[in-house]
Amino acid sequence: MKESYSIPLSTLEKEFSFERIYVPENYETLKVTTPEVSRPGLALAGFFEMFEAARMQLIGNAEWRYLSLLGESEREEKINRFISERPVGVLFTSNLAVFPAMEQACRTYDIPLFRTAEKTSPIMAAMIASLNVHLAPRITRHGVLVEVYGEGILILGDSGVGKSETAIELVKRGHRLIADDAVDIKRVSAKRLVGSAPDLIRHYVELRGIGIIDVRRLFGMGAIKETESIDLVINLESWVQGKMYDRLGLESQTVDILGLKIPSITIPVRPGRNLAIILEIAAMNNRQKRMGYNTAEEFNKRLMGQMGLLTEDMDAQE
Repeated sequence: MKESYSIPLSTLEKEFSFERIYVPENYETLKVTTPEVSRPGLALAGFFEMFEAARMQLIGNAEWRYLSLLGESEREEKINRFISERPVGVLFTSNLAVFPAMEQACRTYDIPLFRTAEKTSPIMAAMIASLNVHLAPRITRHGVLVEVYGEGILILGDSGVGKSETAIELVKRGHRLIADDAVDIKRVSAKRLVGSAPDLIRHYVELRGIGIIDVRRLFGMGAIKETESIDLVINLESWVQGKMYDRLGLESQTVDILGLKIPSITIPVRPGRNLAIILEIAAMNNRQKRMGYNTAEEFNKRLMGQMGLLTEDMDAQE
C-alpha cells in the first residue's frame, strides 16, 4: 500500500504569505494531501463530476470575470454550490476583490479563504513545486550526504568504514556537508532525488574517539547545506584481497532508490588511500559523464582502434 503524506494548510499560507480572509476554528488541523492545484472554472459552471475537493482551488481572472458577469442571485447560487463540495481551501489571485457571497459561503461551510497579489500561473506553479517537495515519497538511509563540486554524493557503507571521517576531510577541502549518519531522501520529481538531514542531527557529525561535533560552528556556514540532489552513490567497503575491482570504469552500475536509478560506484578502503581526493575525482568524473563524455569509453575506443591497426599489420605481413 502506497504511503501518503500531508502538510498543514497553515504551512502553505506562511510559505507564500497569503492574506487571510477567513479561516475556521479547526484551521490548524486542516491538511493538504495532494500536490495538485485546480482552477475551478467547470465547477463554478456547475460541472462537478471530476471535481477534486482535496486540491487548493485558485480563483484567477477568468473565474472572477465569469462570476462577475452573473446576476447576484445566480452568482450566489453558483458559489454556494461550489463551496458545498468542501474544497480544502480557496485562493483569490492577483489581488482580486473577494465576492461577499464567497466569503459568506466559506464562513457557512468552514472553508479557509485567502488572497494573494501574485498572478495565477506563477503562484500555481510555485505551489505545485512546493507541494511536490512537501508530499514527496521518502525513505531514510544510513549514510552520509555531501556536496562535492556541485554534485550530491551519497556515501554508503558499513559502520566504521570511514564515511564520517571522509566527509570531514571533504569539508576541510571546501566542500559541504548535508547529512551524517542518517539521510532523509525524497523523490521530488520523475528524475530527481533530494536528500536532507533529520532535524535532530542536522549539521552534526560523529567521529569515533572524539564524539559529536558541530560542523557549522567549527567550519562556518559555508561548510553546510540544508538539502542537495543525489547525483551519485558511492559504496565504501573494506578492501578484500583477491577481489576483482573495476579498473577501467566501463561497467555502469546503478542503485535503485525510490524507483530511480542512480549511478553508483564501489570504492575499496584500506590504509593509505586518500578517500577525499578519490571522491573529488568521482564527482568530477560523474559530472563529465552527464555532460556526454565518458573517459573509459573513449580510452576503450582508442584501444580497440590500436588493436585493429596491429591486426591489419599482422595480416599484411602474412
